[in-house]
Amino acid sequence: MELRRKLFWVSILYFAEGFPFGIAIDNLPVYFRVHGVSLTEIGLMSLLGAPWTLKVLWAPLVDRFGSRQSWCVSCLLIMAVVLTGLPFFNPSTPTLWLWGVLLLFTTASATQDVAIDAYTIGLLRPGEEGVANGVRVSAYRVALIVGGGGLVILAAPLGWTVVFYAGAAILAGLAVLVARSPRLTIPAADPQQNWFQPLVQWLERPGAPMIFLFVLTYKLGESSMGPMIKPFWVDRGLSLTDIGLISTTLGVGASILGALAGGVLTTRWGIFHALWCLGLVQAFSHFGYVAVAQFGLGRPAIYAASLCESFAAGLATAAFLAFLMHICDKRRAATEYALLSAIFGFTRSLAGACSGWGTTHLGYATYFFLTFLLALPAFAFLPWVKVWAGTDRHAEP
Repeated sequence: MELRRKLFWVSILYFAEGFPFGIAIDNLPVYFRVHGVSLTEIGLMSLLGAPWTLKVLWAPLVDRFGSRQSWCVSCLLIMAVVLTGLPFFNPSTPTLWLWGVLLLFTTASATQDVAIDAYTIGLLRPGEEGVANGVRVSAYRVALIVGGGGLVILAAPLGWTVVFYAGAAILAGLAVLVARSPRLTIPAADPQQNWFQPLVQWLERPGAPMIFLFVLTYKLGESSMGPMIKPFWVDRGLSLTDIGLISTTLGVGASILGALAGGVLTTRWGIFHALWCLGLVQAFSHFGYVAVAQFGLGRPAIYAASLCESFAAGLATAAFLAFLMHICDKRRAATEYALLSAIFGFTRSLAGACSGWGTTHLGYATYFFLTFLLALPAFAFLPWVKVWAGTDRHAEP
């Protein structure tokens, strides 16, 4: 199959992956807040995101049973049914039934993520991961905008019922598209194999603990700074329009451009060189916010810092995701990639939880400088990364 056709399916699949995540993270909190739900209850809804971290526990199911397309299509249809039924629940007083339905939505979304990631690993050949991940990140970010802010904008003129029906129609349409994606021939996993044996085998590979730590720390600086960027804008007196237009909309656009550029560079330079070069660009981009916070620079400097940070994050993300895909075995891709993304997700959650405390005690300028330092430990593991990045996992029998 030619690369252009592969990239088409990568864009469809990762739009399908990002769209429900945008609904859960950006859309539903607005929906419940405008219906008078307390901030405490809305905050507790973050627990509905647990399946995205715990998906590694049932990822072996995707490797063992059915095709990866059938998992994706089933999950998309389940999410479409959930959105269709959502308007029948009273949003002002969420019940356990409503919580259960929303948990079904996020579990289906997390399971679809496992299947899509595994399918994409099987679809791509060595050397194609770089440009494919640029397309992947871009499609995912576009889907976040559509599923989140895009549908919220429609709520005012059309009402929430129409919004959820529109979301359900998009999910159903994606299910039809995904069902037509190319079938892959992937060696079946041994049904007699111990449930977690693929994870154990991955961790027993030479250098695996160091790769584990690299995955844990490569995006640590970005994950630590991200939650404090919008509060910083608010505390500097910028308007909601500024935040929505520059930090969110144009910021996402910059990250998409960065991801596309990062994908091309990863393909040209190779995964290892892209990881350390683009990782350094990502780390040093934090100094834009350090300067703005330290010297009290005005709006133009804040805008520039935001766009540079978003672009650099897109660059490094494309290389990082290419590495994660490269080190997964096609036969156990669902399980292995779920493990890697769970490690990365844990870092994001832990760093985010500590970011507010760190900023309160250190101030914005010092904390932003600390996030630069937190980006550096990952480079200590590059000798092991070089070995793994040069290993063709796709060629295994």
